[in-house]
Amino acid sequence: MSISFVSSIISRLKREIEQLEKNSKADSKKKDGALAKLKQLQKDSQKSTLPSDLSNKMTRIEKLNEELSEINKRQLQQSKQLADKKAELQTHLSKQKK
Repeated sequence: MSISFVSSIISRLKREIEQLEKNSKADSKKKDGALAKLKQLQKDSQKSTLPSDLSNKMTRIEKLNEELSEINKRQLQQSKQLADKKAELQTHLSKQKK
């Protein structure tokens, strides 16, 4: 492979890695926010005396749990992609040095 071709691949991989890391940080913030809301809702639901209020809080807790599940799936996919991209980057960097 030509040096310019390998260099363009390396640049693309670096951009993709940067984007994956940025997305991962954003998901971590979303996860932290959802966990804080969940904790507060659980605390508030223990104080609820009205059945309708308790029902609303339980529905919100279920939705937050679903959101957390989705975030966890995305983070798992992103970490796999990140590992693959970094390995590919290392391969191309070693080719460039030769």
